[in-house]
Amino acid sequence: MSIRELPYALAGLATRIGDVVSIDDWAKWAAIPHRKEPRALEGAEVRRVLQIEGKSWQPELFRDPTVVSDLMVQAIERAGLEAKDIDAAIFVTCTPYELMLDQDPFRLLTAAGVPDDVVPWMHMAGCGGLARAAATAARLQAENVLLVAYTAVSPLMTGPNGEPNPIYQRNETHPDRAILWASPGLFSDAAAAAVLRRSRRDVGLSLYSRERLDPPVESPLVRFPGGGALHPPGFAEHTPLSAFGLVGEDVRRFYTAGMIDNHRRLLEARPDLLRTIRRLYTHQAGPHLVKAFADEVGLPPELAPSNVRQLGNLVSPCTLVMLDDDLNAGRVEAGDEICVSVVGAGPERGAFVLRVTEDRGR
Repeated sequence: MSIRELPYALAGLATRIGDVVSIDDWAKWAAIPHRKEPRALEGAEVRRVLQIEGKSWQPELFRDPTVVSDLMVQAIERAGLEAKDIDAAIFVTCTPYELMLDQDPFRLLTAAGVPDDVVPWMHMAGCGGLARAAATAARLQAENVLLVAYTAVSPLMTGPNGEPNPIYQRNETHPDRAILWASPGLFSDAAAAAVLRRSRRDVGLSLYSRERLDPPVESPLVRFPGGGALHPPGFAEHTPLSAFGLVGEDVRRFYTAGMIDNHRRLLEARPDLLRTIRRLYTHQAGPHLVKAFADEVGLPPELAPSNVRQLGNLVSPCTLVMLDDDLNAGRVEAGDEICVSVVGAGPERGAFVLRVTEDRGR
């Protein structure tokens, strides 16, 4: 696992989630057929499997890319900059608005007024994508890096008339068909934009790896096999493959082992880390996994907050949403150092440490 200096501080941040709906309401709408009985799964059954109480879910909001470009503008303003000051832009998503040719960053950068000569870096990544973005930033010479992460799950499962997508209800083709409904059930809508400003005084660190552990995890953790050249769109037999599927046992093993190894590497690089940071934001894969990791390494709730039980898994923006909530509440302030540690599909994992310089007047 490579460890690099991250010569940036967090200068601006803006986030957005959707309406929070209860699992009972989501289950009633989704109408997931019970596999053994002639009825739909009830909220209590969905809750028992996913262990969450609610989720961010607003297809009419997250179907519009403006929700992301508006956050980009807000983050730039909170950093005390103008769009012309941005000289690098990194995007992280597993739910692009347009799949091909990186059209998302072209559209979003133009909407936010970022100069045309800024090269977009598009990371098609899920829950671990923020570590990849930080590792990319650590290799750049830019002064002001715009980092954008977004997950628009609800539009992928919601039809034009508000109906649930049938490929998540009944699907006999997808390799993860037995539990396919769990991915839109667990994953939630969120978007975030952050500005990293180069700093010679506040130098953090970044670590990143694609290592599959030992014994290796063979799957990518989350599968979406449809839509590319191997399974091109337009053919009926390929349509059921255009859905997210969780590889449950691999997710559980990789999260636990990967997060523990992230933690070990962080403490090797910074033995005083837990005494000097204000918060350690961990990827919110699921309530049991998050708690088990925190208990294993001895992280108290006041150091490592959690929001997955209330909001579901916000994927790549999840840690930035928790940080933004803490900034708004005054629990994190300008001058504080924070850490982010994540794992995700690929599989990939990593962490980064940086200081917050944004001042919201608290």
